[in-house]
Amino acid sequence: MTVYEYGNAESANVLIQPVEDHDLDVIENEVRKIKELTENNFRLLAVKVERWNDDLSPWQASPVFGDEGFGGNAADTLTEILNLTYDKNRKYYIGGYSLAGLFAIWAAFQADAFSGAAAASPSVWFPGFLDYMKSNEILTREVYLSLGDREAKTRNPLMATVGDRIREAYEHLSGKGVSCILEWNPGNHFKNPDLRTARAFSWLLTHR
Repeated sequence: MTVYEYGNAESANVLIQPVEDHDLDVIENEVRKIKELTENNFRLLAVKVERWNDDLSPWQASPVFGDEGFGGNAADTLTEILNLTYDKNRKYYIGGYSLAGLFAIWAAFQADAFSGAAAASPSVWFPGFLDYMKSNEILTREVYLSLGDREAKTRNPLMATVGDRIREAYEHLSGKGVSCILEWNPGNHFKNPDLRTARAFSWLLTHR
């Protein structure tokens, strides 16, 4: 696991984001946008995972598109990420886009190290995930959710449930007393992931 650092290294606010190569291509745009949206300084740790579907999925699942399934190795990834949350004088926020957004929500159920979870266009269509959320207690009190308004318009029957699933997730978390927001962005899943993730982290940094 390789970690790339951005922002103020001395900041008390640490953002942790699992990424792959195409995220790194636009991560500096994301950092600039966060700076525009919040006056709070921050340090962003972009954690590059090697096998996206395997390293960020909480349990094994069959392929949803193409031939690549999900290996269910998120627990190993989370163990490595928790090694980055060693300073108790800092606040740590976990977040990401797509499957990394799902991972961020799941991680907030697994560990109390995070002050908030930022899930931009998360893959909440993932088999069994809503049942998992409803059967377990989340360990953070702030969660940002977003989705593109065209993301559910897909021929894939499982991924087409994403709109209903994210509404369910929002209603469930809100009903549990979590400070939660669900924002809708124009476009499909592939539009402006860097800006959407920036909005997610900015909300956590400024919402009180």
